Amino acid sequence: MKKLILGIALTAGSLAFAQQTSSTSSASPVRFGIKGGMNVSSLSKDEGLDDQKSKIGFNAGVFANIPIASSFSIQPEVLYSQYGSKADYTVAGTKFSASSKLDYIAVPVMFQYNVIPNLYLEAGPEFGFMVSAKNKVKNENTGDSSTSDNYKDDLQTFNFGIGLGAGYYFTDNIGITARYVAGLTDVAKDRPNGSDAVRNNVFQVGLAYKF
Repeated sequence: MKKLILGIALTAGSLAFAQQTSSTSSASPVRFGIKGGMNVSSLSKDEGLDDQKSKIGFNAGVFANIPIASSFSIQPEVLYSQYGSKADYTVAGTKFSASSKLDYIAVPVMFQYNVIPNLYLEAGPEFGFMVSAKNKVKNENTGDSSTSDNYKDDLQTFNFGIGLGAGYYFTDNIGITARYVAGLTDVAKDRPNGSDAVRNNVFQVGLAYKF
């Protein structure tokens, strides 16, 4: 709960600062919007994860674009975002596929620079709060599958990452976005000494609509 309050406080502070700066540095209005798209996520550690594959998911949510100068703006967002990974393995000649589904409420705070009026580059932190963690295992020989119960309490529910991305608006309202978020926090809650931390990574592409 303390981490949730900290994340909200940081976001609120950024909003307040941006709006104050916007009133003195730019005549452009604050604009709100919605966005959504596809996630291509994985889990990584220093030595790599054997047989890991990327997992497809989605992200969707809302944002506010707050100008602070003629070419600069801050864009806080609140997204529902699916992270995780997939892997294949064989036991006694039977092939299995497994996927980890880690769902978060993500709060990115992106600092954007307009290279040209319709094209921007962005970078900034992302605060994530896990809402669900499940594993699905499928027997590829028989087609049978099973899904675990929600085990998020066994994991670190706060996630922190750094995002880099770009976007292009075809019109004043509709644009395409792309972003890569590299996780900096360990997914595991109680990591044994000497073992590698496992971190979230995700590439996102989608559409944005400004009102």
